[in-house]
Amino acid sequence: MTTTGSTARHQPHDLSPPPAFPPASAALFLDLDGTLTPIMPRPEQVGPDKRRAMLMKRLAATLHGRVAVVSGRALDDLDRILERGVTPVAAVHGLVRRDAEGHVVTSTPHAGIPDARQLLRDLARCDKGLQFEDKGVSVALHYRNAPATGEAVVEAAERIARTTGLVLQLGDMVVELRTPGQDKGQSVAAFLRERPFTGSTPIFVGDDLTDEDGFAAAARLGGYGILVGEMRATSAAYRLKDTAAVSAWLEGVATLMPA
Repeated sequence: MTTTGSTARHQPHDLSPPPAFPPASAALFLDLDGTLTPIMPRPEQVGPDKRRAMLMKRLAATLHGRVAVVSGRALDDLDRILERGVTPVAAVHGLVRRDAEGHVVTSTPHAGIPDARQLLRDLARCDKGLQFEDKGVSVALHYRNAPATGEAVVEAAERIARTTGLVLQLGDMVVELRTPGQDKGQSVAAFLRERPFTGSTPIFVGDDLTDEDGFAAAARLGGYGILVGEMRATSAAYRLKDTAAVSAWLEGVATLMPA
């Protein structure tokens, strides 16, 4: 069994807000849920937003296309929410990645996915607050609406990971069993090898434990991470308190940085 997203690298006392003016060479790698949009009780309740769509277009223009969304959601779901307004996307933590030219690379689902799919579906039937999600190369069980089941859900997911060889990805009130392979940090590195991201300074913005790989990769590659939400042990260098603060910071980047 491999578990990711469950540990962090260091424990600062607190983090200051990010610089209002990122480096001119900045490239933004943005998580979606809890970062660009508030977390909703059910994932499908997050939908398109005209203001967010306009902001993403302005950011892409200001940064000459160096904006990517890196999320645990499936690619079709991200395109629904973003109205296909962002071409560079790493979906399912990077197991599905679309480059700036629109080329999509998808990992082959692990042989353990069918068993995990059936077991998580069976668990979801035990409590109406549990929500099963199938992303093809991974399967997930959300327990935000049934928090009392959290310990049992995590223990069950750990057992499934041990027997199948899948990666257990712990998130915010969700367990995910996914095909081994790309994570958010590796996705950042892959984008940086391609135009228009080559030679840029990576800035990763995210809220969840799954974003720690992105923070670490950004720091390793000459940039930094920005944690969204409550302070915790993290590899991020800066922090924004919530999605509204993220939106305000991004508005400043889009408005004040020279295009």
